[in-house]
Amino acid sequence: MGSASGKQLKAGAFLSYVSIALNGIVGLLYMPFMLRMLGQAEYGLYVLATSVIAYLTVLDLGFANALVRYTACFRAEKKQQEQYEMFGMFLLIYAVIGFIAFGLGMVLYFTAGYWFDASMGTEDLQKFRIMILLMAFNLAFTFPLGIFGGIISAYENFVFRKAVNIACIVLNPLVMVLLLSFGYRAIGMVVVTTLFNLAALSINYWYCKKQLKIKVRFGRFRWDFFKEVGVYSFWIFLNAIMDRIYWSTGQFVLGISSGVAAVAVYAVAIQLQHIYMSFSTAISGVFLPKVTAMVTKENNEKAISDLFIRTGRIQYIIMVFVLTGFIVFGKPFILLWAGPDYEETYWIALCFFVPLTVPLIQNLGITILQACNQMKFRSILYVIIAIASLGISIPLAKQYGGIGCAIGTASALIAGQIVAMNIYYYKKIHIDIPLFWKEIGKMSVPSVVIGASFYYLSIVYAINSISQLVVCILVFSLVYIPLFWFTGMNPYERGLFMQPVKKIITRFSNNKYD
Repeated sequence: MGSASGKQLKAGAFLSYVSIALNGIVGLLYMPFMLRMLGQAEYGLYVLATSVIAYLTVLDLGFANALVRYTACFRAEKKQQEQYEMFGMFLLIYAVIGFIAFGLGMVLYFTAGYWFDASMGTEDLQKFRIMILLMAFNLAFTFPLGIFGGIISAYENFVFRKAVNIACIVLNPLVMVLLLSFGYRAIGMVVVTTLFNLAALSINYWYCKKQLKIKVRFGRFRWDFFKEVGVYSFWIFLNAIMDRIYWSTGQFVLGISSGVAAVAVYAVAIQLQHIYMSFSTAISGVFLPKVTAMVTKENNEKAISDLFIRTGRIQYIIMVFVLTGFIVFGKPFILLWAGPDYEETYWIALCFFVPLTVPLIQNLGITILQACNQMKFRSILYVIIAIASLGISIPLAKQYGGIGCAIGTASALIAGQIVAMNIYYYKKIHIDIPLFWKEIGKMSVPSVVIGASFYYLSIVYAINSISQLVVCILVFSLVYIPLFWFTGMNPYERGLFMQPVKKIITRFSNNKYD
């Protein structure tokens, strides 16, 4: 069983990277087609409806994570009866949540005119209402049936769940392309998304019943256990609220104050921000299992601080390369990829990328806080900062549109995730933050010099085609990588990046002479 579980973990981890890569590739290839077929106004309408309904997903209240955790605990303790009764409890809870979510969706449906009458015409408002209705219906089923996906994860059947996810990632845009080609627009996209979601939920239910032999039993409702689950879920719930306020509020505010075209421009920047964050997520996924064990066992503050700095440097190597490349080539890329109507997306995306880089290269700090049992401060701080960002973004959005909204979000990121958390890491966790920034500063010198040089050249010699953009990026990479290799990286980091290359060469050599 242990061996099978280990294989599932390895295969699941591999498929996670496949999902990340596919999401990025599909986003880059499918997005420009969708933007051109829908048009800016229709795409803005679609994004606005999606972001508004996304607020209702916080009704999960963090229970999804609790379901996985407690299922794993009951399995380890071989408490099958308690496990099945817990599934019944969660199904009842989520059925109630689904009903509430649908009810709130109906409230949004009937009050849409109150919120968006000033920024939408009659036809757009009618389309918006239909999309809200379909998405609320989707959410009503997603909450209760979603527990079966959590059960599959808790049973460590990662391969099946990831395979279903990958199938949806590939098939969804293919069907969307066909629909858009035949003239269907935003409402058609919502219908397809709903059908794919219901299909995935049904497949998960079938797998739990037929393959895992899961039973759902409705016994006495255990209020003491529910209270325990609620306490565990609360901090996860706070993080979910923070995430929604950060990344969904902008579209809602712009939808009210500036109209659907501004929402479209802002939404493309959010898409790019998700891709940018995935680079860090992929890297941290490689290092964090080992790091977690070291942090948990290591009581030496200097060793933990050194680990924080070393891991931050490794992540910064990748992130500063992507960031420098985007600063230099981001504007021509967006103009060629999304179209001339999306030029402002470049500046909005930069407002996200620059401050986001710091928490992304410091995400080992989250693991350290978990090991030290000090997540409470971070959760409360992030909710406060997220609410403050909303307060800043509303007047700035009214005055400056998407850029104003992005500045509000960026200000919150700087105040909370950079200034406050760095002070906390330094004062409470005793991480050597001054040394961390000294190391990052030294690493930044080659990136600043190369980036400034190529940015100047990109202004002098305008990039007007995809072929020119590809050639310029290749030239940039050929100059950047060797210079940064020798001037920005230390011997340990060079060795770390060379290890997989050496393994491939060794394996190839062994196969050649076999």
